[in-house]
Amino acid sequence: MIQTVKTDLYNSPSPLEWATIGHGILFTAQIPIDAQGQVVEGGIEVQTRQTLDNLTHTLECAGANLSSLTQVLIYVTDKSYLSVVNRVYAEYFSAPFPNRAALVIAGLARDEMLVEMVVYAAVDSQPS
Repeated sequence: MIQTVKTDLYNSPSPLEWATIGHGILFTAQIPIDAQGQVVEGGIEVQTRQTLDNLTHTLECAGANLSSLTQVLIYVTDKSYLSVVNRVYAEYFSAPFPNRAALVIAGLARDEMLVEMVVYAAVDSQPS
């Protein structure tokens, strides 16, 4: 059975959930939006922090944390952003690190978005 994770993140009008859990695996995609659903301004560092803060909130709502992550897929729109993303990412994570891949892509769903993260985590129990 698939269960959704209820968060305090922006309630998107798009047909999506911020996170779902199935068979002990949490699936989530996080973007750099604020509580009003607006992409945060300020460049790649600010957007990376917002994305990771949104991820942290989502994990907490699922009864998990960053140490629960098994894989992170990072999408950026410019290769030059990776050094900043890596620096900020290192502030949030410690060893043992989750498996990770970084991809440079032509664009994301919103033109002003510079980063998106798709994340998988092992969770012990379903959120209530």
